Amino acid sequence: MLIRCIIVTSMLCSLAVTGIAQTQGDAAKIFKANCVLCHGADGSGNTGLGKSLKVPDLRSPETQKQSDAALTEVITNGHDKMPAFGAKLKPEDITKLVAYIRTLAAKK
Repeated sequence: MLIRCIIVTSMLCSLAVTGIAQTQGDAAKIFKANCVLCHGADGSGNTGLGKSLKVPDLRSPETQKQSDAALTEVITNGHDKMPAFGAKLKPEDITKLVAYIRTLAAKK
């Protein structure tokens, strides 16, 4: 009985870790498909287009201190020269993007 509990518990933990990794991978793909052109792969905005549009560094304290709701609003409805992605992306994908943006600061 104890061995079955251990096996089931380790299977559930494995599924949870796989789900987290897949979500992060999905977010990276969404970021690459929609954001890299301006914000760069690292989120710095250090691209030709990013520099010309003066896009913010997504890794910066100024961006990172914004609430998830504020970042969701910008991605969904656009801001200044940034286009709105609310019609293109599902709400859950925008949530994944916000979580992904949070990881960029640690990579700086």
